Amino acid sequence: MTAQLEVIASGLAVTLQDRGRFGYRRIGVPVSGALDPVLLAAANALVGNAADAVGLEILLSGPVLKVCTGRVRISIAGDVGAQMQSARGATLRIAPWSTATLASGDIIRFGTAALPAAGGLRLAYVGVGGGVEVPAVLGSRSTYTRAALGGVHGRAIAVGDLLACRGRVDAAPLEFRGEHPFAHPTGPIRVMPGPQTDHFTDEALQALFSQPFTVTRDSDRMGMRMEGPALRHNDLGADIASDGVTPGAIQVPGNGQPIILMADCQTVGGYPKIGTVISADLARLAHARPGAQLRFARVGLAEAAAARVAQREMLAHWVSRMAGFLPPGLVDEAALYAGNLVTGMIRADV
Repeated sequence: MTAQLEVIASGLAVTLQDRGRFGYRRIGVPVSGALDPVLLAAANALVGNAADAVGLEILLSGPVLKVCTGRVRISIAGDVGAQMQSARGATLRIAPWSTATLASGDIIRFGTAALPAAGGLRLAYVGVGGGVEVPAVLGSRSTYTRAALGGVHGRAIAVGDLLACRGRVDAAPLEFRGEHPFAHPTGPIRVMPGPQTDHFTDEALQALFSQPFTVTRDSDRMGMRMEGPALRHNDLGADIASDGVTPGAIQVPGNGQPIILMADCQTVGGYPKIGTVISADLARLAHARPGAQLRFARVGLAEAAAARVAQREMLAHWVSRMAGFLPPGLVDEAALYAGNLVTGMIRADV
């Protein structure tokens, strides 16, 4: 039986995202998809989905959802907790990096991401067992709001939306949790120079890799604007014939302040690109809040490829360390029957 979740409160720009819409940039369609596909994969692993199944992307503040019909297993990957109120009136806290099973009439309230001072993640993902039933558009269910593609009518979720879920949930399921929160590596954001470094002065390249830059409030899923020392262009100037761009590209317009393109970025651009953030660091870059200071480090292709492999290995290790647990109120009968409750007693059912 297909279950349904009703959106009671929408949260802040919560969208449905999978890995993205690949193969259509040549006709002007962005990739979109999860800003942090690693956390999305972790959320999906907890509920037994494929790594690229569609889930809810929470930016800072989460929604309130009610189960209308059926049973739904959800997971949280990120620094956002939740509170479940059962149809019988009981209240249960759901910790991050774990699953919970909801029955008809249950309500779940997702919280707010950890504050920057706590070093918390800016994004969180909610996995839904079996995924959410929305139409695939150009091979993806990811929401791209600027063209109203994917997701729920191409927009963020809204009050009154009904989200159909395909997963089958056993009557008394074992829940799952990560052994520890998944943590991205720390340190400078790694960047490969180019492809238009010839448009910049030597001092600009030196500043990019030696000075801090601050994330501005003028940032979104399309691009992250930075503020710092001006990255000056040389005589070739700040304009080029528009060519292809990709998430991670660092465009520098005439004012010298860099713009890092993110998941919803356009497919072509006319500003020279001083470098490109490597794919392994795009996920942690997405968690940088306005006001955060970032530093960049120069790397080559071999280092970028090794970082991508290391990221996959870190996720695989995290998934391998997930463990089952019984939700509150249930008894581990296997453990009970395996132990002696009273001296001389070998069975608990007699």
